[in-house]
Amino acid sequence: MKRTHRINIFFFIFASVLAVLYAFPFAMVLLNSVKDKREVRNEPLAWPTEWKWDNFTEAIDRMDYWQALGNSLIITVLSVSAIIITSSMLAYYLARSKTKFSAATFLILVASMIVPFQALMIPFVGLFGERGLGLPGNQFTIAFFYVGFGVALSTFLYHGFISNIPYELDEAAGMDGASAFRTYRSIIFPMLGPVTATVAIINALWIWNDFLLPSVVLLENDQKTLPLRTFVFYGNYTSDYGLAMAGLLISILPIVIFYFAMQKRIIAGISAGAVK
Repeated sequence: MKRTHRINIFFFIFASVLAVLYAFPFAMVLLNSVKDKREVRNEPLAWPTEWKWDNFTEAIDRMDYWQALGNSLIITVLSVSAIIITSSMLAYYLARSKTKFSAATFLILVASMIVPFQALMIPFVGLFGERGLGLPGNQFTIAFFYVGFGVALSTFLYHGFISNIPYELDEAAGMDGASAFRTYRSIIFPMLGPVTATVAIINALWIWNDFLLPSVVLLENDQKTLPLRTFVFYGNYTSDYGLAMAGLLISILPIVIFYFAMQKRIIAGISAGAVK
C-alpha cells in the first residue's frame, strides 16, 4: 500500500470521527424532541417508545414562536446588513489609504477581537442601561450593539480580500471621473460577493444564536428572541426537556437553512481568496 494512500485513509477516518462528534449533539436534540420529559431524563439515548409529535405544536404555543421568530429576523437582518455596509466601507478605506492613521486603526480593530464580551458585560450594562445613557431595550438598540461588536472581524475579512483587488481599477475609475464612494459602490463592492457571503453567515450564526446580549438588553417578553424564549421550558423546580428539545430544534432550523443556502458562496469565497 502506497504511503499517500495510507495517509488518505487516515484523514478519511479522522474526518469521519469528527463528523460523528459534531453531528452527535444535533442527533440528540432531534431524537429527544419527540419524547416526553420523563423519557428524556431516564433514557436520553434510547429510541422513543412513543413519538410525541405534538411537542412541536405545544412548543410553538408556549414560546410565542412566531413573535420571537419575527424579533430574531428583524435583529439579525438589521445587524448583518449594517455590519456588511460599515465594515466593507471601512475596510476599503483602510486598504486603500496608506497612512499611519489607517494602519493604527486596523491594528486597533484586530486587537479588539481578542477581548471577550464577558469581560465587557458589567461596564457595558452600566454605561448603556437605565443608570447610564438610558437607551431603550428594543431591536434597533441591540442591532446597534451587534454592529459595534461585529465590525472588527468583518473589517478584517474584507480588508484581506480588498487588498488583493488591483489598485489599477480605482485609478481607471478615477480617470473616468468617479469619486471614491462611486468606485466602492459600482466596482469594488460587487466584487466582494464571496467574502460578503462569508461575513453574512458568520455574523448571522452568532447573532441568531446569541443568548447573553439579548438577555441583558431585551427585557420585555414581546421583544425577546428565539434563544430567550426557549428558556420558558426551564423552571426552578422542574424542566420539560422534551418541549425544550423541540423548541430548540425549531429555533435553529431557519439559520441552518440559511447556512446551507449560503454554503456554496462561502466555499467560492475561500477558493477565490486562495487563487488570488
